Amino acid sequence: MHTPRKRFGQNFLIDDGIIHAIVNAIQPQAGETVVEIGPGLGALTRPLLERLPHLHAVELDRDIVARLQRAWPADRLTVHSCDALKFDFAQLGHDLRIIGNLPYNISTPLLFHLLAFAAHIRDMTFMLQKEVVERMVAEPSTNDYGRLSIMLQRRFHLEWLLDVPPTAFDPPPKVNSAVVRLIPKTPAEIVTLNEALFARVVAAAFSQRRKTLRNTLGSLIKPEDFAALGIDAGKRAENLSLADYEAITRHLGNLRQSA
Repeated sequence: MHTPRKRFGQNFLIDDGIIHAIVNAIQPQAGETVVEIGPGLGALTRPLLERLPHLHAVELDRDIVARLQRAWPADRLTVHSCDALKFDFAQLGHDLRIIGNLPYNISTPLLFHLLAFAAHIRDMTFMLQKEVVERMVAEPSTNDYGRLSIMLQRRFHLEWLLDVPPTAFDPPPKVNSAVVRLIPKTPAEIVTLNEALFARVVAAAFSQRRKTLRNTLGSLIKPEDFAALGIDAGKRAENLSLADYEAITRHLGNLRQSA
């Protein structure tokens, strides 16, 4: 018997209907490189291995690692015993299909970590806190729209697949959950930018949500730059679209090159 550990944010999926809905949404096929983050007690691992000859799993809890290694031989299940936040997903190759019931206490930093591997990924299907999914798919000028929305929407198409109640887990979390799919955009769909500068602009804009862009981006952008871009410096970060942030980054990049 495994006792869920609070420090790992463990809530184990136990609802067969939800489990099968997730696996059916993924439709794993033999020959694909599928990676499960946080397999836990194997609720998704088991039905995935019924359809796949081999699966990768990334798991931090050593007790669970030992349990998984007892349950399946290494040629069926390769367990990477490490922290997913530090794991180099690129080592597993290209066209990865990443899935998981993500520990809610690390879901946002993990999504940012996975951004770096977008070129190696075919798709990602995750169970997350519903509140996080709302932020991921949010549109400008809404309360949920923020840094996470913009950074993910720049690189991925997002699809909200299904809602999951607390009763689907043991122990039941105090929040509702949802399953979301992320599909990387093709290079042709992504505006070419200085990625580090883009990330810096978005982080600065949302560093103090209640302040205007004039305050949050004042150290990066002069009043005449806002005017040249046709952006009202009196607006707040959540009022700007992804395209606006891309335009600001491109403008700043051009200024740096001409300086």
